Amino acid sequence: MMEWIVSILLISGSLFMLVAAIGVVKLSDVYMRMHAITKAASLGAILMLAAVLLWHPQWIVAIEALMVVLFVILTAPIGAHMLARVAHRMKVPIGEGYVMDELQEAIDRKEMDPDAQEEGKSIDAEKL
Repeated sequence: MMEWIVSILLISGSLFMLVAAIGVVKLSDVYMRMHAITKAASLGAILMLAAVLLWHPQWIVAIEALMVVLFVILTAPIGAHMLARVAHRMKVPIGEGYVMDELQEAIDRKEMDPDAQEEGKSIDAEKL
């Protein structure tokens, strides 16, 4: 019975990884590709780690699997967010179908409001 559960977890994790890889190849722009790779590949990795944990039920494996799952959960969205912001600032072209650009609207509001610009300034090293 345990072999079936582990097999199902490994196959489903592999399928999610395959979907992520196909999404990276087939999707039209960098933003959609990042969405595919962070969501599907993260879930695929978590499912595979769950299979490893069920196959080797030792406490050290559980700790290592939990640490990797937490690392993936914490770093994948942050990395994708930072890459998306860099792509937006570099004016990477977007695909068809986008309705609005909330980040550009926020940047435009900040440029128009002089008080917001003062708050966003960094501290000069010479003043310290």
